[in-house]
Amino acid sequence: MGLSAEDLRSVYSNVSHSSCTPLQGVINGTGIPLDSAELCQDWIFERESGYESLTTELKWVCDKSHQPAVGQSFFFLGSVVGTITFGFLSDHIGRLPAMLMATLSGATGDFMTSFVHTLPWFAFSRFVSGLSTDTMYYLMYILVFEYLSPKRRTFGLNIILAVFYCFGLMTSPWAAIWIGNWRRYLWLASLPALGVLVYPLLICESAQWLLTKKKYDEAVACLKRVAKFNGRQVEDSVFAEFVKHYREKMNQQTQVNKQRDTFLGMFRTPRLRRFTLTLLLKSVIITLSYDVINRNMEGLGTSPFKLFSLTSSVYLPAGFAILLLQNRIGRKGMACGALFVGGIITAVTGFLIAFLDPKENAILLACMVALGRFGSTVSYDAEIQYAAEIIPTSVRGQAVSNIHVVGLASSSLAFYVIYLAQYYKPLPSIFISCLMFFGAALCLSLPETLHKKLPESLADGEVFAMNESCFYFPCFYKRRNGLRKHADPQV
Repeated sequence: MGLSAEDLRSVYSNVSHSSCTPLQGVINGTGIPLDSAELCQDWIFERESGYESLTTELKWVCDKSHQPAVGQSFFFLGSVVGTITFGFLSDHIGRLPAMLMATLSGATGDFMTSFVHTLPWFAFSRFVSGLSTDTMYYLMYILVFEYLSPKRRTFGLNIILAVFYCFGLMTSPWAAIWIGNWRRYLWLASLPALGVLVYPLLICESAQWLLTKKKYDEAVACLKRVAKFNGRQVEDSVFAEFVKHYREKMNQQTQVNKQRDTFLGMFRTPRLRRFTLTLLLKSVIITLSYDVINRNMEGLGTSPFKLFSLTSSVYLPAGFAILLLQNRIGRKGMACGALFVGGIITAVTGFLIAFLDPKENAILLACMVALGRFGSTVSYDAEIQYAAEIIPTSVRGQAVSNIHVVGLASSSLAFYVIYLAQYYKPLPSIFISCLMFFGAALCLSLPETLHKKLPESLADGEVFAMNESCFYFPCFYKRRNGLRKHADPQV
């Protein structure tokens, strides 16, 4: 037609369902719709930065607009199946093989998706891709977690997230714009996953997991390999004493409890049951909050591609915030404080969106969105480590995966929470902020794990941090003890 996007909007300004209504003509710059029920056969798309998306290429709009959502539903279904399946496998065949299978299944699904043209194949390929969603990340997290000492755990885990995950989030929108086509983008995204094929040559299986499975020789072999890589000399007698200690411990536990540790076993005893239910509910709150805050990029006066990329930079300071504070104020203090502060930021952002013009205040709103993402990111990352430390080693893979599945299920409600803005603009932010305040209160019922020997079996988990106060925070406890010693030098 040779008309600009603004001209087309003007032509269709008086037409309801303008994207799906053909015109019989244009009079005085105003479109006259057809009287028949005939649907459009072709469309003129306004592409964001020239990017060819699946929707624009396959023309899944109007009567086919539901098809991308169907595919994403199968993606979510795949993520549930994959998280449960690979979490189960990680506790039975090992962290490393389960992680390899999860990563390769995701890459296979993305590669398959790049060739689809029909809804059935799109749904199937998204299901396969969904099998690995977050699962490969959680399994690698657990594997690294079980090798790092408590002093280095916060640094090692969060520096990886802060640097590499931040880099990926910031560059992926620009990579999509540069590539310009969703099919080629999926090819590029799936290729790096092939790198996991060399992992068995570089990474050892979790020694902690091997010990819980009574595979002592394999655990010692892994530890010797790590010691050699680190340039440490460890006498064989030390490993012999180490194995002897674990044999005696496992034999004692076998005599006391002949039942095999399972995730369902966490519901059989009162304290572990309370911890598990609290972690499940917290996962729902944090995942839903994280998803809504990260998805809500429309109508803020800035390109969603650019806004997402720029605000993703907060992952770096979020990682360093955890690094600097978590070992000082404790896991509980970090989780509780991040949710509480995040709730305040989210509520303020909602009211600013309601009362300010997005185009005139795009920079301010972008800054508030960045602060909101900062709070939700700190909450999300702090929760991962906190949950992994509370859960016993023997069921860590299954439990972390199942807790994540429940949280992932809540993310399907993100669209409905965002839709609340149709009734009152700040309502989604108010709702999420209330959830975050509730989550902060829930943290008080969980035990502190800082500077403590973590539970390895369900029996250990039941007595972990017994008689600890709900308001115990290591930072306040140290300060109170310091004041007492200062007041009474003989203490």
